[in-house]
Amino acid sequence: MSSREKILGAIKRSQPPQCPLPGLDSFLQDNAHALQQYTEVLTSIGGTAHIVNGYTEIKEIVKQEYNDARCIVSLIPELPGVGTETAYHDPHDLAMADLAILPATIGVAENGAVWITEEILPQRVLPFITQHLAVVIKREHIVPTMHHAYEKIGNADYGFGVFIAGPSKTADIEQSLVLGAHGATSMRIFIL
Repeated sequence: MSSREKILGAIKRSQPPQCPLPGLDSFLQDNAHALQQYTEVLTSIGGTAHIVNGYTEIKEIVKQEYNDARCIVSLIPELPGVGTETAYHDPHDLAMADLAILPATIGVAENGAVWITEEILPQRVLPFITQHLAVVIKREHIVPTMHHAYEKIGNADYGFGVFIAGPSKTADIEQSLVLGAHGATSMRIFIL
């Protein structure tokens, strides 16, 4: 027997016995209070939540809050006339975006995040280069925890997907809060 085989045999004999993995039941919560928790967490991290009854309400809020916006990019087909409907093939064309309105497929109550994939984005940079970000999500797509979100995402093949939570901010620079350091300066979520 070679010394390599002796070493590998000794390692194999000294392994602890196998036991089942711990359950995740303590992390899993029910969905009963997910909407309330989502709005509370989003507000606490600097975002704004609007629970709306339809796209007409969203249009009114956007007109009221962003009446001075020069360039609005809306990827919501149910909001015609709210923003430009230009096909953006060059990411540099989005540098002037004042507001981007995007759909999300998952919202996470525990951290106020939304899941956005490249399937709906003309360019990956859009949620980060815009000055203000608005996201539309259906209330039934809000889950309590990231565990639930990852269960929904599953093993799907995404070229690009991102969880975004609240406006971009940092306090690393001389310990003072800076909004929009590496993304949008505000985040507004419309919950249908």
